[in-house]
Amino acid sequence: MNKGDLVSAIAEKAGFTLKDADEAYKAMVSSIAEALKEGEDVTLAGFGTFKVKTRAARTGINPQTKQKITIPASKVPTFKFGKSFKEMI
Repeated sequence: MNKGDLVSAIAEKAGFTLKDADEAYKAMVSSIAEALKEGEDVTLAGFGTFKVKTRAARTGINPQTKQKITIPASKVPTFKFGKSFKEMI
């Protein structure tokens, strides 16, 4: 399933037009992204939790030159499915 399929399913199940379903999808994604940028976790009961994890700086190796490089610390978005969602699958 891709974005178009998901928007179509939302429109069909909620009785929305495709345009309204697409706007709802975009609003949900942007709201989650904004909350994660502010450092908040987003928990959707019965579905799962979006979080931001911090990766520590580490040493890596450039595969072409075999030279050691420093990979800087970074923030990575993660998602963990909830127990009830896992049980549905």
